[in-house]
Amino acid sequence: MAGGSLAVLALTAGPAVWAQGGPVYKDAAAPIPLRVADLMARMTLEEKVAQIRTAWAAKADMIDGLAFDPAKASAAFPDGIGHVTRPSDKRGVPGITGAAGGTAARWRTPTETVAFINALQRWAVEDTRLGIPVLLHEESLHGYMATDATMFPQAIALAGSFDTNLMRRVQSVIARETRARGVPLVLSPVVDIVRDPRWGRIEETWGEDPYLAAEMAVAAVEGLQGPGKFERLADGKVFATLKHMTGHGQPESGNNVAPAQIAERELRENFFPPFREVVRRCSVGAVMPSYNEIDGVPSHANAWLLGTVLRGEWGFDGIIASDYGGVHELDTLHHVARDLEDAAHQALRAGVDSELPEGQAFATLVDAVRAGRVPHALVDTACARMLAFKFRCGLFENPYGDAALAEALTGNAEARALALEAARKGVCLLTNKGALPLDRKAMGRVAVIGPNHAIARLGGYSSVPKQTISLIEGLRMIAPDADFVTAQGVFITTSEDRSADEVTLADRAANLKLIAEAVDVARTADTIILAIGDTEQTSREGFAKNHLGDRTSIDILGEQNVLVDALAGLGKPLIVAAYNGRPPSWPNVIAKADAVLECWYPGQEGGQAVAEALLGEINPGAKLPVSVVRNEGQIPLFYNHKPSARRGYLFDDKAPLFAFGHGLSYTSFAISAPHTAKPRFARNEDVSATVTVTNTGARAGDEVVQLYITRSSLAVSRPVLELTGFQRVTLQPGESRTLSFTIPARQLAVWDENLTETNPSGPLRLWAGNSSANLTPLDVEII
Repeated sequence: MAGGSLAVLALTAGPAVWAQGGPVYKDAAAPIPLRVADLMARMTLEEKVAQIRTAWAAKADMIDGLAFDPAKASAAFPDGIGHVTRPSDKRGVPGITGAAGGTAARWRTPTETVAFINALQRWAVEDTRLGIPVLLHEESLHGYMATDATMFPQAIALAGSFDTNLMRRVQSVIARETRARGVPLVLSPVVDIVRDPRWGRIEETWGEDPYLAAEMAVAAVEGLQGPGKFERLADGKVFATLKHMTGHGQPESGNNVAPAQIAERELRENFFPPFREVVRRCSVGAVMPSYNEIDGVPSHANAWLLGTVLRGEWGFDGIIASDYGGVHELDTLHHVARDLEDAAHQALRAGVDSELPEGQAFATLVDAVRAGRVPHALVDTACARMLAFKFRCGLFENPYGDAALAEALTGNAEARALALEAARKGVCLLTNKGALPLDRKAMGRVAVIGPNHAIARLGGYSSVPKQTISLIEGLRMIAPDADFVTAQGVFITTSEDRSADEVTLADRAANLKLIAEAVDVARTADTIILAIGDTEQTSREGFAKNHLGDRTSIDILGEQNVLVDALAGLGKPLIVAAYNGRPPSWPNVIAKADAVLECWYPGQEGGQAVAEALLGEINPGAKLPVSVVRNEGQIPLFYNHKPSARRGYLFDDKAPLFAFGHGLSYTSFAISAPHTAKPRFARNEDVSATVTVTNTGARAGDEVVQLYITRSSLAVSRPVLELTGFQRVTLQPGESRTLSFTIPARQLAVWDENLTETNPSGPLRLWAGNSSANLTPLDVEII
């Protein structure tokens, strides 16, 4: 494998003495360590620093219009270009700034992207002194964030599928669409554990549970990169980046980049496991530190986090790429560095190899090294890792994109079918008083109302796919002969531009008029479908003080509750389709709706999938990957709490609005207690159990059988529940299936009072059920 171990070997291997008829670094058959050593021995300090820097706005210095300009690049980058940020966006073009998503005007077409990348790489290979190709990265949270690429359901919806095979297939499509354009690195997946719904990035995560996040993370990385351990990236694959290490999902006051007040035990028990499991099972290419600090030390300067734990304890050997601005913010935000040079020094010392998105702090390194203020060895280590990574990507052999392949693969029929499958598997039935599924023969006229009924909500880190389907379009597609009438109901914000810094709620007086109009429309109908929730502005990453995304209120925004009250007052069946990035902490909506279908941001094909669920063409089977709080006063609330938590409150319920793992169906299931072949297991022995699930209803459906454990009578307190297994199964009416679960001994390990990982003797309770709040136990013992 490559990475840290190769870098060390490369640095100690000496000068280029292996050349036989040409430079070793250009010999594809030579071992990567020798290629790195040979190339490093030929490089100047300036060329090494160039390899660990990045260009984003600096694309302006290499383009003429949209086209790459070799002459401008040679003048602006005489020492080469190490890394370019988001080649698909138009950053650097006059008038284009953040390019954080939104309109097609901010993005190159697939053909333009490939043309830019190929011209850039030809210049790098043919016109620079050493011919070192350029590394390129893109975003791909729930689809390649580029024009025409397939937009799958948002991450939190994919997690709710509880389907790792689906995750693997989705990420494989993302990989091939990205790699076809010539990009070998993506900045995903997000494996943060999230415990605060005020945080605007909650939609980017796989929820609150470390086991679910870890299994989804492994599946995602396998889909992006290929399975298992390997040295060289396969065709059609991209290297993944695990982010953000760590604590990012429980920031102080729910504010993005705020300190994470998390002790080491909590880190090891809950926040580290997804990162650790991926590193253990996969050759993950990159890890990105988080913006926040832990115990006073920002992650980008945390040598214990990135060095002792990540590279040392876990043996990670890929690259560590900074989050955007994470290095210079050691100076400008955290104030732990004297200046940009000191920030660069601290980041290198901690183990950061590449500064994204521009490399403005690392730009100080040439002078700092020459003056003796920063050790040359730190630059060498980072540069060697970046070069090894490029060799692993195969860039020295083929750095180019393929426009014809990109055209054939991007958003094609297969990808679109998978996006539809993912949307179907991501919808979660939260409540149902018998209103769903709708009976086409009895539903009569249906009023489809609300701010999200006629728009395809994609969520953050989205671009512009080839096509989208809104809810009303999906309903008319599935039931073309039905009588649908529509009304806006309310607007949520004054703009749909997700890149806009300022977010303004829609005018109340105007919304009240729209509500009156919607009520008039609904009076003519027999059934009401209400599509409400968030927009890409109201739930998003707050990446700057002038671009906020976190909220103190987590109930539904604006006049949407007024709309709910007005429609509920008509006494007609009221069905809510929830489109949201944050979990639906909407007590008024839940109380007054006859059914609530959690759609999240269901991707480009979401309108069809939601319509199918409402009309009974499919049976919802997803579960909640988070606990849904009743109000802000319960935060943080998570199912795997310690025994001393959740005593209760005056005048309020301590239970969540919805429990982790909750999700209903149009059929019913019976799940047995766990069964084991014996009552006692050795400390080094895996625990195997079986659970039988039966469809006791009248229609086929999916159930997610969940296995939990409780450990007690130990020297340190343990959570009341811990998820240790899940399986999603499809059963016909009356069908039963016995599922096998294996809990590895290492998964039963705890961090003892000395923070040593061990699997102690003691009682072990196994639980099986269909949510964390509906379980049947079996007691066994670890001896």
